[in-house]
Amino acid sequence: MTHLALRIMINALSIGIAVKLVDGITFTGEWWKMIIIGIIFGIVNSILKPIISFFSLPLIVLTLGIFLIVINALMLIITAKLSVPFNLGLHIDGFFPALLGSIIISLISLLLSWFAGLIRSR
Repeated sequence: MTHLALRIMINALSIGIAVKLVDGITFTGEWWKMIIIGIIFGIVNSILKPIISFFSLPLIVLTLGIFLIVINALMLIITAKLSVPFNLGLHIDGFFPALLGSIIISLISLLLSWFAGLIRSR
């Protein structure tokens, strides 16, 4: 249970940092709505990302994995679209801000997971 809560907080914090660093990503809600966005982002990544990755496997292999960055950007766009009906306040102004935001989210998530002990070094 603590692993799940920690993962949600890492997602929310990573998205919050991306909002601060990328011009085309905005957040206009209260702080607790960012936690709900972190939950939605985790659900999207755990359900949709494996399916999309499976069907785009030839592109992933052809680009030596670089296409995974595009898939991460799509997951961020889907998260923003799913947050609209709940009025959570996350908006992305296009694909390139989502691409840059997904790179930032991936790096921040990796660092925070490593610091929190979710990723063990060898």
